[in-house]
Amino acid sequence: MSGGSSVPRVLAIAGTDPTGGAGIQADLKSIAASGGYGMAVVTALVAQNTRGVRSVHVPPTDFLAEQLDAVSEDVTVDAVKIGMLAGREVIETVGAWLRRTRPPVVVIDPVMIATSGDRLLDADAEQALRELLPLAHLITPNVAELAVLAGRAPAARWPDVLEQAREVSATHDVVVLAKGGHVEGDAVPDALVDGGGTRLGGREVVEFPGARIATTNTHGTGCSLSSAVATHRARLGSWEPATAEAKRWLTESIRHGASLEVGGGNGPISHFAGMWSRGGTATRPTAEEVRDQWWDGVRDVRAAIAESAFVRGLADGSLSKEAFGVYLAQDALYLRDYARVLSEASRLAPTLDEQSFWAAGAHGALVTELQLHADWLGDMEPPPPGPATTAYLDHLLATAARGDHRVLAAAVLPCYWIYADLGRDLQARAVDGHPYQEWLRTYGDPAFAEATARAIDITTELATSADDVTREAMWHAFRVSAEHELAFFEAPLRMTGPVPS
Repeated sequence: MSGGSSVPRVLAIAGTDPTGGAGIQADLKSIAASGGYGMAVVTALVAQNTRGVRSVHVPPTDFLAEQLDAVSEDVTVDAVKIGMLAGREVIETVGAWLRRTRPPVVVIDPVMIATSGDRLLDADAEQALRELLPLAHLITPNVAELAVLAGRAPAARWPDVLEQAREVSATHDVVVLAKGGHVEGDAVPDALVDGGGTRLGGREVVEFPGARIATTNTHGTGCSLSSAVATHRARLGSWEPATAEAKRWLTESIRHGASLEVGGGNGPISHFAGMWSRGGTATRPTAEEVRDQWWDGVRDVRAAIAESAFVRGLADGSLSKEAFGVYLAQDALYLRDYARVLSEASRLAPTLDEQSFWAAGAHGALVTELQLHADWLGDMEPPPPGPATTAYLDHLLATAARGDHRVLAAAVLPCYWIYADLGRDLQARAVDGHPYQEWLRTYGDPAFAEATARAIDITTELATSADDVTREAMWHAFRVSAEHELAFFEAPLRMTGPVPS
């Protein structure tokens, strides 16, 4: 695409449909659904609904020219889709603009025949439209419109449609997207046809199979398909993948059209059905919002930890050496498997930055922390893991085994976040003469505080980009780990007895 944008800027030039199913309203929906930024220049105001057209008002062509220039003088146009052009003067105005601006992708949907079979353009306008076709890169006529352009009767068989498409392509020097929707039978093929054989990788015909869908929701399918193809062509760079993707999207949108319950005639397609079902309509939270929601969501757990007898005894120095030794021994057992969990997080992580971070955490758990525990515990025989230790590790290891790095990141986060938060208060208690002075100072280690901030950033960003189901699973894993943290702090006194009063 030109201009350096990752989102194609697509201009639709067409008439309106106040019911939103066809015309420029359908164009804009199709462009958005296909990943583009839609712009619109109106050629005609059409009073229509799903049952038919009532009247058409065509604004002055000097105003049409002003619309076109206003867009192209300010915005880089990556693709153009042209629909209804009501009359020679309108067609010539658009043609003059195309010659001046030379957009890199031009798709024309030659709107010439009404659903009723009536001709929408007089003979002079039809000739002007034929003269416009060489300025396009692709045209998307239906069977009836293709027949008019070929000067023949509408084809009833698919081979005849392809033959007419070859003639029109060769005559007007343009690729034709031949459509089989009006051909009898259950099969609904489409095909890119290049009568010159030079614009489709040396192939004259590239077919796309399809099956007929039993529905009356076909209003605006031609408008929608051509806009989607134009957008995907700007994104993907060639006609074949653009057409294949647009056709898959259109099929999905047709299937869901009836669920809209719009109109009493031929209803519209559901342009965003796939997006709604796969992505939902709820706005995703920011990383800051996730951070605040999750931290507030474990407020009760954090308060219980701070008020636990173990933490209060550790803070004021009244904790027995026996209870402290049990805590250290269980923590050493915990850290060995926690390092394995962090290693698995590194293996599952999708980016080098995340892989490096979790791997460094695993190394820290094994080397730095375990060495510190060894200094305190000496040659003491390692005890078996207690129930709280076992339950916490079972939760982490089971989460790791499920293989979703996002949920695993959320599960390991409380061991960073809660410890760092608790450590800010405990470090302040590390005054001279405190029996656990050296240990309390480790809670305020700047490197651990930095690692905690990075763990929070990584995990909340993952939650922001996740779908609703995954984000809920992340929150659940985070909450459960926080509860295990509380149980872990409470366990030493359960195993040794209460703090002396």
